[in-house]
Amino acid sequence: MKKFRLTLLLAWGASAAFAAPRQVIVITLDGYPAYALRDPLYPAPALRRMIQEGAWAPEGMTPVNPAVTWPNHTSLLTGVDPAHHGVIYNGLPVRENGAVRIQWDVPKKELVLAKTVYDLAREKGMKTAEVDWPATDRAGIDFEFAEIPSAGSLVVKEMVKAGGLDDAGIVNFRKQPIAYRDEIWTRAAIEIVRNHHPNLLLFHLLTTDSVQHRYGARSLAASAALALADRQVARLVEAVRESGAAAQTTFIVVSDHGFATAKRQIRPAALLRERGVRNVAVVSEGGSAILYGDVPAGLFRGVEGIARVITPAEFAALGYPAPGDRMGNLVLAAADGYAFSGSAEGPVVGDLPPDANPGNHGYLNTNPDMRPIFVAWGAGIRRGVRVENVRTVDIAPTIAHLLGLRMEGIQGRLVTGALK
Repeated sequence: MKKFRLTLLLAWGASAAFAAPRQVIVITLDGYPAYALRDPLYPAPALRRMIQEGAWAPEGMTPVNPAVTWPNHTSLLTGVDPAHHGVIYNGLPVRENGAVRIQWDVPKKELVLAKTVYDLAREKGMKTAEVDWPATDRAGIDFEFAEIPSAGSLVVKEMVKAGGLDDAGIVNFRKQPIAYRDEIWTRAAIEIVRNHHPNLLLFHLLTTDSVQHRYGARSLAASAALALADRQVARLVEAVRESGAAAQTTFIVVSDHGFATAKRQIRPAALLRERGVRNVAVVSEGGSAILYGDVPAGLFRGVEGIARVITPAEFAALGYPAPGDRMGNLVLAAADGYAFSGSAEGPVVGDLPPDANPGNHGYLNTNPDMRPIFVAWGAGIRRGVRVENVRTVDIAPTIAHLLGLRMEGIQGRLVTGALK
């Protein structure tokens, strides 16, 4: 008994000796659907522990339109929708010779048109960190391990020195399997909390998204990918505990969108070709498509699989920017079981080709399958509560509050039901 008490005293003393900073860790599990976390058959012991001891939204969150990775990751940190922050794709749309390509390697200051919570934290002298977080290229974050790691990054150098990564791995990183990259990103997040104790860490995992695209939502592969993501969460939680910062740390675990499976494909460009309409570019977002150019809206009404034709008069209500350099002139929304393709080849509507991915997102945010997860646990979070009506834009002001900061002039509001 004396030995046990001594061990406790030594452990407490070691923890007390380290003055841990206030720390918020935001984890996004890309494409993790709220319906999966509600299902007790999905293996998620780490998240279920957080749910039991913290706060969660059983019905998930309402994402922004389009229900795509970069727009929603940006809304998570700005507290505003794409009409205000300007990110509507996984990159910046660039118009060239009547076509539109999406350029991903764009500096954050050019891509994101609104202030982020990490901008605010840095202004207040707080330390910030990110691992694979979208739309943060050259964002001035203190400690980073980007989606495509740079050999000049301090965190990358530390990982190489520790033997967790080598020079060849850096050069060929983007070519590696996504599960391997998630593993390296997890190691990077662990290194950051151990070595740098940031006030705000942004951590994004991708295997959950890639696997569901390839094999479909609610598939056996999807279940395995979600289970792997839960394990990575548990590893980061353990690293925080070992760092001595557990008592000062809040975890917010969310996703950017959910997932649905399509069996039929719609090709708006094929219809435009058939009708002789030229100089119109189609950018597919899976469950929706954005068209650029002089687009006759009536052409798409009544087409199989198109649930809604959205004109500019409706853009603001749905959170889309007005037509301009970034935004197109028409949005098409797919019905359940359908997804869009940007190809002009093949029939206008047909069965999903064998080489196409059955799993999709990008549907309107009214689709319940698109709802992402929300779980909060740790310092400042109430125990064992359920919250409702959470939106993606509500996460930024909640992060700021937990850091003792305040975001002004945003659409989001505090998730007060989760907070002590």
